[in-house]
Amino acid sequence: MKTATASTDALDSAEAGRRLAEEIQHGLGGQPKAIMIFAAPSYDHEALLAALAARCPDALIVGASSAGEFLNQQRGEGLACALGLTGEDVRFGVGVTREITSDAAAAARQIVSGFSGLADYTFPYRSALVMADALAGHADVLVDELTLATAGQYQFFGGGAGDNAQFQRTSVFCGREVLNGAAVALEILTEKPIGVGVRHGWAPASAPFRVTQADGMRLVSLNGLPAAEAFEAHARTTAQTLDRAAPIPFFLHNILGIEAGDAHRLRVPLAILADGSVLCAAEVPQGSVVYIMRASAASAVEAAQEATQAALAALGEHKPQAALFFDCVATRLRMGDQFGEEVGVVRDQLSGADLLGCNTHGQIARAEGQFEGFHNCTAVVAVLPE
Repeated sequence: MKTATASTDALDSAEAGRRLAEEIQHGLGGQPKAIMIFAAPSYDHEALLAALAARCPDALIVGASSAGEFLNQQRGEGLACALGLTGEDVRFGVGVTREITSDAAAAARQIVSGFSGLADYTFPYRSALVMADALAGHADVLVDELTLATAGQYQFFGGGAGDNAQFQRTSVFCGREVLNGAAVALEILTEKPIGVGVRHGWAPASAPFRVTQADGMRLVSLNGLPAAEAFEAHARTTAQTLDRAAPIPFFLHNILGIEAGDAHRLRVPLAILADGSVLCAAEVPQGSVVYIMRASAASAVEAAQEATQAALAALGEHKPQAALFFDCVATRLRMGDQFGEEVGVVRDQLSGADLLGCNTHGQIARAEGQFEGFHNCTAVVAVLPE
């Protein structure tokens, strides 16, 4: 496999697309077979994709709007970055569903209908980058259904499209198309393994609560009481301030952890509604056990380091060619400038391989030996082999 990275801060969207294409072609010494692209919400995504596709007419293009972008030493909000891929030892395919809200199983089947690796076993390793419009909900169920639809033969990595934490409109990309309420996947069939690692640095900071009522992304009650009251009690106990009208500063440091065996799947609370329910960034299952969680900048950096080490270990004897890194926009907002330390610790372990990624509204990871599913505030690293 051969890869080339590109980034741009060009304000004109068509010019940004042209610059990405030129950098990728220069890096590969020819045309790419596939392109992964993450672009800030400030871009006209249709114009950007049209310019990119015009210069790379044979490439399969998959990606999403983002909430902070990074490429090697460069990091910011308002960039577009891309990874071009080619090689004789890799094959690509694209799967897409334009509607994920009504029937996640049907959506997963639509996505995998574009995969060739379910019938063709020429390549022993099967992976896919999956980007979903997480604002549409059901991303957690979609990941489960993708595993069922592929009979567990694929590993998945990726995340939810972002809009710099505005939570208004997020989009996924498929070719020249900009899609909402949708999900897209780039199938990657390889002769060598792709390593995936996933970790978070959060630990329980409260007693356990039973989710006594939930409605999708709305957490209605904990232990039979309005969910907001549990957060308010925790704020009093820990000498923190929680303003119902502006709860984000509190929620960035006090998220929910859903008990999942010996680990916790994270959910970021976003708002307190008039009835005392709490709107979250993803579904919280009714009947589950949850905790209010805590973390530090140091634990987040350590988690990213451990995720990278797990991904590199999954490569076996192979060397890294390039890596993708996804973490939550909430992590970036909570850590501020220290988020650069998290990106840096991932980059420093890659032995000079390129690092590309973005902040997302949720992260996707499903791989053997890893904590699986749809996450918030979790570091996901995927390492591509040479």
